[in-house]
Amino acid sequence: MENYGPYDPTLDYAPGPATKEIAVESGKVQSWKPLHMSRRNFLRSVVCSGTVIAGSGYLFTTLAPSRADARSVERLVSLNVNGRTRRLDVPPNETLATTLRYRLGLTGTKIGCNQAECGACTVMANGATIYSCSTLTHRVRDKEIVTVEGIASDDGTLHPVQQAFMDEIAPQCGFCTPGQVVAAVALLNMNPNPTIEEARMGLSGNVCRCGAYDHYLRGTMKAAERL
Repeated sequence: MENYGPYDPTLDYAPGPATKEIAVESGKVQSWKPLHMSRRNFLRSVVCSGTVIAGSGYLFTTLAPSRADARSVERLVSLNVNGRTRRLDVPPNETLATTLRYRLGLTGTKIGCNQAECGACTVMANGATIYSCSTLTHRVRDKEIVTVEGIASDDGTLHPVQQAFMDEIAPQCGFCTPGQVVAAVALLNMNPNPTIEEARMGLSGNVCRCGAYDHYLRGTMKAAERL
């Protein structure tokens, strides 16, 4: 009966390792590191290998010509100022006041507070007053800009607002006067016969450091009578 039953294949092999190499010989055990390897040599080899790996990215890359971003902002702008179109190279972050003063030489536009509070930089864009110190030039490229230099006629005749301000001795130091003139002209263009309260509201965006508000207000009302 012992010849019957499941066959056991291990019975065909002698007990012990199948090959001599499996049996460990205590006298020939290899150390995990060379005998000459010290801690200093090991760290030095690690640093050198890291340098080689880091430099390989530079050594085995090819130089490619740089290309400008297709989404970059166009710097050239056509600006209509005082009825004349100018082609200018303007950075995308430049304000209209800077463009008018330092690129076109229209220094009548003053930069006072430079944060849209005093009104010394007031100009007209399509007939409406704006603070040019807080308006980007690229935002008004399609509008008609009028500065204080464009208020008088071509032959030098003063606008009724300018003449009335002189008659009322409105300008004191004169720093706010260009903004006051532009604001008054814009007001009278939209409302030729304003009330005193409407005129005061129209000039309210301009700060006069000399406190000559009543002079500018009387000049605006006198100019309305002369139009």
